[in-house]
Amino acid sequence: MKIIAEIGWNHMGDMDLAKKMISLAAENGADICKFQTWSEKDLKPGPWDTDGRREIYKKAQLSNEQHIELKDYCSTKNIIFLTSIFNKKDLNFLSELNPDMIKIPSHEIYNIELISLALENFKKVLISTGASKWFEIENIIKLNSKKIILMHCVSTYPCEPKLVNFPRMEKIKKYSTVFGYSGHLSGIEDAMIALVKGASYVEKHFTIDKNLPGRDNKFAILPNDLKKLSNFRDQIKEMNIDNGLDLQECEKDIFNNYRGRWSKN
Repeated sequence: MKIIAEIGWNHMGDMDLAKKMISLAAENGADICKFQTWSEKDLKPGPWDTDGRREIYKKAQLSNEQHIELKDYCSTKNIIFLTSIFNKKDLNFLSELNPDMIKIPSHEIYNIELISLALENFKKVLISTGASKWFEIENIIKLNSKKIILMHCVSTYPCEPKLVNFPRMEKIKKYSTVFGYSGHLSGIEDAMIALVKGASYVEKHFTIDKNLPGRDNKFAILPNDLKKLSNFRDQIKEMNIDNGLDLQECEKDIFNNYRGRWSKN
C-alpha cells in the first residue's frame, strides 16, 4: 500500500517550498510525491484569461530543469518522484525522467491517445477516474494492459462524504487486483477507508500550510494528518500478518493456565 502526497502546484513555483514539502512528506510516511507537468503556453483560451488563473498557472509551472531538480531531491529523501501529464509533447522528457510511473489526471481520462502513448513509455500508468462517464472507464479497461492502475476519484474540491461514492470503486476493483483512490475529502477518513478496502495506492493533496495561496492548499492534508494516515497504513499491514491457523505464542498462557478454571467438571 503506497501513499501519494499530491504536492501538485501548491509550491506556486517556489523550489525551496517544494523541497520543504517533499521533506515533510517523506518524514511523515509518504512513499511518493506527485507534481503536475504543464506549460502555460499550451493552455487554450478560456475564463482563466480574465480571472487571473493564467498568471497563476504560469507562475506555478515547472521547467525541465526544475523537474530534474525536484526528482533529484526526492531521491535524497528516499521518496519516489511522480508527476501528472496533460500533453503528449511532454512524453519524451518525462519518460526519460522517470520511466517507472506516470499519472494521467482526471482531466485526460477521455484521452485514449495520450493513455496509449503513456502505456508504451512507462512501466505503470496511474489513471484518475474523476469527472468521467462509466463508458470512458470501460474504454480504458478494453486496452487490457496490466500496466494500468485505475484510481477512483470524485472531481469536486473539497468533496463531501455523501459524494465519495465508494460503490463505484468497488466496481472498479472487479477489473483489477491493483487499484487506487485519489481523494478530495477534507481530512483522511476517505483515504483510511480506501486502504481498508484494499487500495494499493492512495493519493491525498498535501501541504505544509493551508494559508498558502492556491485553492488546493485549502483542502490539502497537513504533515500530522499524513503521519496518522501512514501509521494507519502500517497497522493494516501488521494486522494482516499471517500467523497461521493454530494458537499463537502470545496465547499460550491463556491456553495452558486459564482454560477450565471456572468449571469443576
